[in-house]
Amino acid sequence: MHRLAAVDAQTYWLSAKMPNDQLLVYGFDGTPTDVDRAVEEIRRRADGCGELRLRVRDGNALTYPAWESVGVDAGQFTVHHLDDSSWPGCLDAVCSLGDDHLDPRLRAWRLHIFPSIYGVPGAAGPGTVAVLQISHVLADGARSSAMAARLFGRPVDIAPVATPWLRGVKLPWRSLLAARTYRQLVRDTARGLVPAEANPQPALRSNTRPSGERSVRTLVRHRDDLRGPTVTIGVLCAVSTALSAHLRALGDDPSTLAAEVPVAKTTAREANNHFGNVSVGLYPELGFAERATRIAADLADRRQRAQHPAMRAASRAFAVTPAPLLRWVVAQFDPTVRSPTVTGNTVVSSVNRGPGDLRFGDAPVVVTAGFPALSPMMGLSHGVHGIGDTVAVSVHAAESAIGDVDEYVARLDAALSG
Repeated sequence: MHRLAAVDAQTYWLSAKMPNDQLLVYGFDGTPTDVDRAVEEIRRRADGCGELRLRVRDGNALTYPAWESVGVDAGQFTVHHLDDSSWPGCLDAVCSLGDDHLDPRLRAWRLHIFPSIYGVPGAAGPGTVAVLQISHVLADGARSSAMAARLFGRPVDIAPVATPWLRGVKLPWRSLLAARTYRQLVRDTARGLVPAEANPQPALRSNTRPSGERSVRTLVRHRDDLRGPTVTIGVLCAVSTALSAHLRALGDDPSTLAAEVPVAKTTAREANNHFGNVSVGLYPELGFAERATRIAADLADRRQRAQHPAMRAASRAFAVTPAPLLRWVVAQFDPTVRSPTVTGNTVVSSVNRGPGDLRFGDAPVVVTAGFPALSPMMGLSHGVHGIGDTVAVSVHAAESAIGDVDEYVARLDAALSG
């Protein structure tokens, strides 16, 4: 066994207050004749991957939780037979999966299989939908996508994350170094050598606490049909157009509209969760070309600032936080507290899940999607997920934050086609 990294432990403890399971959706063209055999093949792959055998062991308030290895059992696989076997009906069922949260002390992931689904994008006939429900403590977006690929037959290597044991002497030294490099960051920012930190933005209707009906939707495009220098930037531009119009119709002023975008860290991975959320302006008042340029510049600025030595020093200091102190800090978090300002008015999470080489039994993958979790200050999120040349742009919304979800999705559909 080895202990959880500090950031993973924080993610695990916070999940008791804000569930953070990820739902990775994969659509396959066809349904195997023997579904049980296909599931058993996936179980054997999982059992042969050390990282997919992990669960959390947490029993001492004075120490960090640890990872322990267990066998992959049949209880981690559920085959669902729906009364409504359409693609929209399946998405409704997927949305409800998040109501049954994982306890990573028992299982850190489970796989849901929906056979004989009609209307799966890209499928010639009835298809299969498989949903990997995975606790965020086990993996971030990129790592969970790699784990799913391993389950569905891609021989990807999922390397263990080495977590050094804590030594008390490291904390004061690393804290001192973090303070010193932070002062350097302030000086470098004042001199214009490093981009300034993004300013918080006013909370809008989309930041309303989620309540009422929750819905998920997908829009599917060929990669070449999306405008912009990259898929991510093209979708951010479309979200800007659609969300600003939708919020304006609801009575909000969207002139300061911004998105919270998860960005992978460029340093060597030292935790299962190896990313940071950055704020990116969406500039709804600008035309497409200038908007794309400004969004690209914001992303570049956030990445440049993240590479300053102060950020690395802060991460290293956090990594050696004593477990009782971090537990206490997490315990103080109150998810009911509202803030007038936010990092972003929606989340846009973008992950390329690689080539279209995955299979469920003998059925090839045709689409993949994902629905970033909602939170007390975020009632609307977007997923952008590619497999092969197919990109799914997904919406996860609460009625309190967006009103009529289909009206918003229609706006987004038009913006993506614009």
